[in-house]
Amino acid sequence: MTKVTFLNPEFFWLFLLIPVAIVWLLRKKNHQSATLKISSLQGFKGSKSYLTKLKPMLNVLRILALCSLIIAMARPRTVDVSNKTKTTKGIDIVMAIDVSGSMLAKDLKPDRMQALKKLASDFVEERPNDRIGLVVYASEAYTKTPVTSDKAVILDAIRSIKYDNVLVDGTGIGMGLATAVNRLKDSKAKSKVVILMTDGVNNAGFIEPDTASDIAKQYGIKVYTIGIGTNGMAMFPYAIAPNGKFLFQMMKVEIDEQMMRKIANNTGGKYFRATSNSKLAEIYATINKLETTEIEELKFYDYDEKFRPFVWLAGFLLLFELGLRNTVFKSFI
Repeated sequence: MTKVTFLNPEFFWLFLLIPVAIVWLLRKKNHQSATLKISSLQGFKGSKSYLTKLKPMLNVLRILALCSLIIAMARPRTVDVSNKTKTTKGIDIVMAIDVSGSMLAKDLKPDRMQALKKLASDFVEERPNDRIGLVVYASEAYTKTPVTSDKAVILDAIRSIKYDNVLVDGTGIGMGLATAVNRLKDSKAKSKVVILMTDGVNNAGFIEPDTASDIAKQYGIKVYTIGIGTNGMAMFPYAIAPNGKFLFQMMKVEIDEQMMRKIANNTGGKYFRATSNSKLAEIYATINKLETTEIEELKFYDYDEKFRPFVWLAGFLLLFELGLRNTVFKSFI
């Protein structure tokens, strides 16, 4: 961004002398004028030439030259400032997202999965200086995107998340956490974080959540756990109709909050419960504030001095005034 600044703005105080200079020039003019007493001015009426009327312009030129010199002394210059940021303490983050059939429940709008995808995308966009990876799990787990700084890849992966038959239905929380830990264990980042999201209880997989939590702790990985689902009852999918659409019925929401708290506490993280879209948004905002990245900002200043035109202008005005005073107006001085 380019803007005009002044290196010595204190010289602008000299503009207070301009009225003094005007008064001094007027008094000097009056003292230099000769006086002659005559009985009548009748014979001199209409005798003033246009040069006599223009003579005060000499003082105007001198005042303008003085103003130009004051501006030149203030050193105007344009400044082009360019910023360069350098991450001095990066964070590697893996989001482990439950994609079991229960994530289609409609207690969050339009459903849990769509609400989660939107806010996860917002979270990624607000972490421009961190590397992020994505793990999805149901009864099994796999890495959808390894840890990367390419946010476009991560956002595209989040948008493509959906419930399908690739993974056997169920909730393998231990599997999801272990896969996320595996993506981070060799990371050289100063801070390593897993955001583990589920809407149920661990009922599948061959790795227990406690075991996965201990492995995360061993590698210094902090785990934030999020339980997704309202308190009470919610519309859950229970079958697929012949037309391919899901059939829903009211069912009780069950989340193993005790286990989720244990995982978070064991690794130095926190447990959150998202009972609505707004609550889920608040949770992401809280994690975003808790896990801050240290940034070193370097600013480069490119100065272009602009005082020279004002010096040239002042010199021209003074020479022009001096030339007029000693030529055209010489007989009137």
